[in-house]
Amino acid sequence: MVLILAVTCAVAVGNIYFPQAISPLVAAGLHVSPDSAAAVVTAIQAGYTAGMVLLVPLGDRHPHRSFLVALLALTGLALLAAGCAPALPALIAASMLVGLTTVGAQIVGSLAAGLVAVDRQGAVIGTLLSGSTGGMLLARTFSGTLGAWLGRRAPYLVAAVLALILATVLAFAVPTTTPSSRQPYTALLAEPLRLLRTEPDLRRSCFYQATVFAGFSAVWTCLALLLAGPAYGLGAQAVGMIPMVGAATMVCTPLAGRLVDRYGPDPVNLVSMLGVLVSAAILTTGTRGGTLGLASLTLGTLHSPSSAIY
Repeated sequence: MVLILAVTCAVAVGNIYFPQAISPLVAAGLHVSPDSAAAVVTAIQAGYTAGMVLLVPLGDRHPHRSFLVALLALTGLALLAAGCAPALPALIAASMLVGLTTVGAQIVGSLAAGLVAVDRQGAVIGTLLSGSTGGMLLARTFSGTLGAWLGRRAPYLVAAVLALILATVLAFAVPTTTPSSRQPYTALLAEPLRLLRTEPDLRRSCFYQATVFAGFSAVWTCLALLLAGPAYGLGAQAVGMIPMVGAATMVCTPLAGRLVDRYGPDPVNLVSMLGVLVSAAILTTGTRGGTLGLASLTLGTLHSPSSAIY
């Protein structure tokens, strides 16, 4: 079950990030500037933010299985629309819908936390984070390689098929759960604000994650444009291969989860965030181009994007 849920996290999170590697292909295929094509990535992130605010709270009110299946089915349909989009405005609109509905990883986290003992939650969440990390990083390799072979539409269409297949699998594999809340929707929307006001540890964790994730998003959003630009002049397939290096962090997240179970979150967070700062310093030399710049980008991406999740 944990493996299936980890794959769900990988597919859900990967849908947010695979368009980053094919941004140059989108620009060329739709005859728009690279800056305009980058709006597709921004639209997905904006939709994802809206989904976390508007849809994730419904996970407390609806059974996890039916909610996950519905989200993945809607994501699959939105990906089909993105793959068939004839122009940039339609692609941007479809991408926002993809981001809005691909919040399954957040629902999986609450599902898993309710199914395992407290002393194993760190290890299980670490495994799920490994899936999310794989989705973040390997999705770029998948889309960059597939896009270089079959064009910009292929990654969207294949991702749509994967989401729809996974929705079918979850309809039979996920156990039935009882909703934890009967509050009205408006009360669920307000609940995160109440928790932020009353829980200082939650505020601190949110601040950690927001700062680390902002840096992660900035790096990977710009990386495809940098590598495809004049400094490096690489194609979509080469751009997609860079994240393979960062995928090594998939091995670290289950270990980090076990360390959290043993020592608590604070020392794990400290070590992880120090690693992010070191990576940021290394990445600054990547804009210079050439062999040294490429080596810096490769080494700098060897940090965990989920370092502050605990």
